[in-house]
Amino acid sequence: MERFQNQNRMQMPAFYGVEGTIVEMRAADTGMGNRSGCRLFISVEDVNGNTVNFIVSPMTYIADFITLREGMEAIFYYRTDAPVPLIYPPQYSAVVVVPKQLLRGQFVTVGYFNDSLVNEEQTLQLHMDGRVRVLTINNQRFLGNPGGHDLVVFYERSTRSIPAQTTPDKVVVLCSQ
Repeated sequence: MERFQNQNRMQMPAFYGVEGTIVEMRAADTGMGNRSGCRLFISVEDVNGNTVNFIVSPMTYIADFITLREGMEAIFYYRTDAPVPLIYPPQYSAVVVVPKQLLRGQFVTVGYFNDSLVNEEQTLQLHMDGRVRVLTINNQRFLGNPGGHDLVVFYERSTRSIPAQTTPDKVVVLCSQ
């Protein structure tokens, strides 16, 4: 009985996104001497008016390399299994930032996709054709199989099946994450 219950339990996604407006940006205090300025401390007001803080490091993937600024609307994704300080407002390390201006008519999802290109929540399956741009976080062509990696997937439409199926416009492989 226990085994059956565990198999049907909803698996927590590896990434969670917070959508909101950037209200403050400053250099993050790294405690590493002269390395200050490499990381940003960004306060975001989410769609419910709550404040959430993010640390944006040189390893954070910023979609299309857009420069972040105060007043910009964006979605900040963080790993749900990463350690976080128990403070208020909450503070997370941003893994991916997607400025909302990029999503005109598009959707984005961030998560782990298995070798069959199905995400771990079993809600989206990717169909890759020769036109799908598959890139690394530094905008280079990814030459391997994107399955078995954490991915940032940009797409316009999907089927209503379970899992939904889509041929993405662009896939970014988070190799270093």
